[in-house]
Amino acid sequence: MVMEVEAVSCECCGLSEECTGEYIGGVRAYFGGRWLCGLCSEAVKYEAGKCAGAAAPDVEEAVRAHMAICRTLKSGGPAGRVADGMRQMLRTASWKKAAAAASPSPTPRGHHRSSPLSVGL
Repeated sequence: MVMEVEAVSCECCGLSEECTGEYIGGVRAYFGGRWLCGLCSEAVKYEAGKCAGAAAPDVEEAVRAHMAICRTLKSGGPAGRVADGMRQMLRTASWKKAAAAASPSPTPRGHHRSSPLSVGL
């Protein structure tokens, strides 16, 4: 059985995906006629479900809010995206460095184990 797929672009972030027509129809039905990629749809579902009670935003309201955030992020231009990427990379690197400093060293200082690859080479 051959499944027909079609290309579709996320209306929030612009990511293009290939999906079956049935899947596309289901996503559009859930999000008020809009196609959202997997990441954006999860963000919208989280936003719509994080507040309980009457104050909880409905799916349509959560979609509008998420689309506004994506527009803001996309309007930063290539330089803004590079800067955001560098900022995230530095945060990750500093987190890893802090985690490594906090963990006990497996070997005493001044004693280095040789790599199994360097033994006998």
